[in-house]
Amino acid sequence: MKIPLAYPKIPDNSNCPLGKCFAFAKEDGTNLHFNWSLSDHWHKFGTRRTEFFFNKYGVEEFNKEHPGLENAIDYFNYNVRDSLTSYLTKHHCDYDGVVTIFCEFFGPNSFAGQHSKEDAKNGNQKLVIIDVSVNDKLLSPQQLIEDFNQFGGIDIAKVIYKGKYDGQFTNDIRNGKYPVNEGVVCKGIVDGKVYMCKIKTNAYLKRLKTEFKDNWKDYWE
Repeated sequence: MKIPLAYPKIPDNSNCPLGKCFAFAKEDGTNLHFNWSLSDHWHKFGTRRTEFFFNKYGVEEFNKEHPGLENAIDYFNYNVRDSLTSYLTKHHCDYDGVVTIFCEFFGPNSFAGQHSKEDAKNGNQKLVIIDVSVNDKLLSPQQLIEDFNQFGGIDIAKVIYKGKYDGQFTNDIRNGKYPVNEGVVCKGIVDGKVYMCKIKTNAYLKRLKTEFKDNWKDYWE
């Protein structure tokens, strides 16, 4: 089923108001979300623009509509679901309402949202948590790290920098001085709300232009 964007569109850094920030590695994959509540448990899931009931029929519909992402749901069910359920149930007072776990699904050879059949065949794909919201309000980057970085079961996106957001840091990301492939998502608090912006590497941009030529902007999200 089509839905409004489940995860916000992240702007580039041209008008970024951040002072201090956390920079998370931006994995080159597909954005997925999984909804949980204490009363309904895992009840819905999907991509940024589609959503399905989290049952046998919903999974079948998802796999039919999104070929190439079948391993994402298997990975969640077999490697993530039980540990996250246990954690959220134990801390349900802190997570009262609908909790949405936003993940990135990717493999070592994923590129521009496209996934390798060889990665799928060899079981080399995985999910990482990129954000968590409670009743549609994103956790601060600090809380995301404190609550989900050490509980086990699934990794969060790698934190590669914590500190002042400035032009030097931006240039360093673009010029490949940090161990990231696509780039980073910088997060901080502005006017009491989570603000995000993205910075991508020059090498990633060059590869996009090489592989997609005139259509490269279609993949520059």
